[in-house]
Amino acid sequence: MKFYKIFAVVAAAGLILTSCGEKFLTAHATHQGEAGAAATESAIQSYLTATYQPLLMDSYANYNYNHILLLSDLRSDDIYKGGGDAGDQSWMYHMSLFQIPASESPSGIWSLYYTAIARANNTLLAIDNAIGFDSDAAKRKLAGYKAEALFLRAYYLHHLWKLYGNIPFFTEPLEDPFMAKQKTADEIYADIMTDIAAAEVAASDAGDEFPMFTNGTAKQARANLAALYMLKARVVMYQNEKEKFSEVAADMAKIITSERYSLIDFDGLWTGADENDFTPESIFETNQVSDGKRDWGSAWTGCGTNLPAYISPNELADPVFCGGWGFGPVRQATWDMYEPGDVRREGSINKFADGTYGPRFQNTGLFQKKYAARTALRSPIGTVDLNYPNNLIIFRYAETLLNYAELVGVLGATPSNGVTPQACLDEVRSRAGLGSIPVSLDNIKAERRKEFVGEGMRFWDLIRWGDAATVLTENDAAHQSVRTFNPEKDKYLPIPQSEMSRTAGTGEFELKQNKGY
Repeated sequence: MKFYKIFAVVAAAGLILTSCGEKFLTAHATHQGEAGAAATESAIQSYLTATYQPLLMDSYANYNYNHILLLSDLRSDDIYKGGGDAGDQSWMYHMSLFQIPASESPSGIWSLYYTAIARANNTLLAIDNAIGFDSDAAKRKLAGYKAEALFLRAYYLHHLWKLYGNIPFFTEPLEDPFMAKQKTADEIYADIMTDIAAAEVAASDAGDEFPMFTNGTAKQARANLAALYMLKARVVMYQNEKEKFSEVAADMAKIITSERYSLIDFDGLWTGADENDFTPESIFETNQVSDGKRDWGSAWTGCGTNLPAYISPNELADPVFCGGWGFGPVRQATWDMYEPGDVRREGSINKFADGTYGPRFQNTGLFQKKYAARTALRSPIGTVDLNYPNNLIIFRYAETLLNYAELVGVLGATPSNGVTPQACLDEVRSRAGLGSIPVSLDNIKAERRKEFVGEGMRFWDLIRWGDAATVLTENDAAHQSVRTFNPEKDKYLPIPQSEMSRTAGTGEFELKQNKGY
């Protein structure tokens, strides 16, 4: 059903995606055309398309189940690890308990996102050497390409930064031995912000070529100005850089007062059907394609996702939802946190009766619903579980509203454009079927948790609020989840041992492991 709209720009802009391509990672991550060579618009489009591709690939990255949402939520208090038993994908269990060794640290996402960064570098190099962009209109188009490439590089880097902290980063093609120097997490934050600032300049130069809103246009599924502002908000709020809170609040107000985005029926965001893709609430989302080409032995072919199968109950008998592997069961406390009448509970969590599915490890009877496997979306060809077409919503308008409410109503940012934090919070709660409550830190914390279950945000919120040690330390023997969160160690994962070994003995390129591992 989505086969022909990979980026929704194939015909309009010539950004051709070649079925995600068997050659996705066969070349070195820093491979590109001749340095300094002139680049036509067609070449730039090819580089840019390649930079978008990793957005479609993380669910089976390098044959690893490293979907970014699951990686982010595993250490939260919303879900358990689940699966067949403790040893089924044991690295996930160890990660959920804050006991993961470097030998098990997720390496698929590391490889994928660094490849994505290299592709962004290649795109920007091509833009620097562009030819044929002489008219004012052409220059605006080129500036739009640059804003997209800078946004994507910052987006990929910000995930690596949150996951691993102290990491290498490079902006130029690497030379032998194809390694980059490690930086501190604070230095990486500065690099992300440098790219975001440069993208804002490019966006200003681009004008309508990098608009606030792209849904329903030829640029659908491509980055836009609102997505850039949302990335900036996530990064600044996570770093807790107070000096930028008012600037970010003003960005949120620009999105709100543009009147291009709005909240829609909550359940309508998550059915996975075409009519629920790129809604007025979606600011930026991936465009998965159920083409049946991804298989167990071909992780880099095809554009479907296995996340729905991963988080759905085993052997399910249900007319709407179909069975999966039983990972990521939702905790009872997550179900219980909702107020009576809150439509987000049933919109976020499936509750199946005993006897309708096969209970697995850490079973609660509760399962993630937003990206759940649905019978109507099963691929008619290929390996079904690896080829679901569910788009991943990366940024949505509800987050914009709650960001503004927190920044202005709690963190002291300057109000902007007449937008009030109370109105923002009320809008989110009204859509949920609830009445107004005062803007306060506790209320914002509770609202964000109820709004974003299964969207990979809870753990990072607990970190930035300083709540992780208290909330995530637990002695849940009934579900074999006994863990202690150490703020000095568990904010980051260990750098994968494969990377530690690869750089050992290389002098200035030798990686130092994160503290405590």
